[in-house]
Amino acid sequence: MTVKAIVPFGDPILRKVARPVDPVNARALKILDDMAETLYDSAGRAGLAAPQIGILRRLIVMDCGEGLIELINPEIVEMNGEQVGPEACLSYPGYYGYVQRAHHVKVKTLNRQGETIILEGEDYLARCMQHEIDHLNGLLFVDHVRDGWLYHEETHRRVELFPVIGLSNTGS
Repeated sequence: MTVKAIVPFGDPILRKVARPVDPVNARALKILDDMAETLYDSAGRAGLAAPQIGILRRLIVMDCGEGLIELINPEIVEMNGEQVGPEACLSYPGYYGYVQRAHHVKVKTLNRQGETIILEGEDYLARCMQHEIDHLNGLLFVDHVRDGWLYHEETHRRVELFPVIGLSNTGS
């Protein structure tokens, strides 16, 4: 397994739509393994989508405190409720913003054997699923920030969001 570099904001790949994995093969499983290694390389990471390591495939790894979850070709099939909370991103290191998401989601995905499974999540897990699936569709958490500000993780100083979104749209 290999730790991969995280693609930073401003890179046009983050605004592209990832292609489906078909079939689930050894290459896709190797990418998932590398993504898990990358996710666990630093403490505090909850999720990683393949475009964040420069690969336009519909692959996600997450660990929201209950162990590794892998999603292959995930699709949200049900959303309900509402939650608002702080959200950050590995491609936007050092900043967070307040984002509204569904409180509960149901996701249809494939497992490593290529079998269709349904996963459900609430609260933080639902937030993480939505955030990472957005990455597969060229969307970023800054697209959902409610109040127009990002906040520095250490100082909590506000940074105006509009210029940041401009940077993240380059090359799209």
